Amino acid sequence: MVIDMDKLEVPVYLITGFLESGKTSFLQEIFESGEFADGDKGLFISCEEGEVEIDEKVTLACNIDTVTLEDEEELTAEFLENCRNVYRPKRVFVEYNGMWDPDTILNVDMPKGWDIYQIVTMVDASTFAVYLNNMKSIIGNMIKCTELVIFNRCSEEQDLPMFRRNVKALNSNIQMMFEHKDGRMIELGKDIPPYDLNADIIEIRDEDYGIWYMDAADDRERYDGKTVRFKGRVMKNRKFPKGYMVPGRKAMTCCADDIRFIGFLCKTARIDDVRNGQWVMITAKIKYEKRREYGGIGPVLYATQLTPSEKPEEELVYFN
Repeated sequence: MVIDMDKLEVPVYLITGFLESGKTSFLQEIFESGEFADGDKGLFISCEEGEVEIDEKVTLACNIDTVTLEDEEELTAEFLENCRNVYRPKRVFVEYNGMWDPDTILNVDMPKGWDIYQIVTMVDASTFAVYLNNMKSIIGNMIKCTELVIFNRCSEEQDLPMFRRNVKALNSNIQMMFEHKDGRMIELGKDIPPYDLNADIIEIRDEDYGIWYMDAADDRERYDGKTVRFKGRVMKNRKFPKGYMVPGRKAMTCCADDIRFIGFLCKTARIDDVRNGQWVMITAKIKYEKRREYGGIGPVLYATQLTPSEKPEEELVYFN
């Protein structure tokens, strides 16, 4: 989301996340930092009541009025217009209920001069795995519209790289921060993949395809010029240049209703020897090129070997 601050009269900061995920504490820290204590009028719209409440002294110091919404149906254009007329804010902070549909606020008609400037999602790392297994579609709706995810209450026992892969699968452009439960920031660094990056031919097992796909999409330095071997399903398209296809897999990024085909553009001299939908074992060299299909620079596979193959035992790709 790119907003011209010079033309934006009232920026709206949207903070999402499940109950007790740390949204209120995050906002309190922001207000206490003094960043918004410049005298300009602010408005805080709270869409849920948790155990932690923002200190009224802090909001008064920042000249921020508070309004509480109890029902999602109350979040209407009329409600926001009334807020504009009554409070005349120069900035708005929304603590959004994680169980509400993000489209409710994203699609509502904002008052003139208002626009969403930043979306931050707070995640309690201690409960993320449980939510991921049981409420993935709701998490997916939150993640897809956000720009920054902050994992708090992290610990050494948690599989933080797995958290990162799953979030990246939902939104490849997202930024992430990890905060230890003692308050310090955690720098994850690069994942250590479950295959040998130094091998002459990097063998990608069926169960590791999702890990390789996410890593190769993000890390040009690690894979440029390397040769890989993996199993994929052929996708041909008339819009592809002559001699190109995409060998890939179907991935469940959010829920059973959100399955998409993932793979990289591939050039092969044997394009006429394979049919659409056929499973193949492919050996290919990776080069990173600026391509229209990617809208920028991305991995392009140059096939050196292509043979028919049986489909994998598990056709769907996961990112854990």
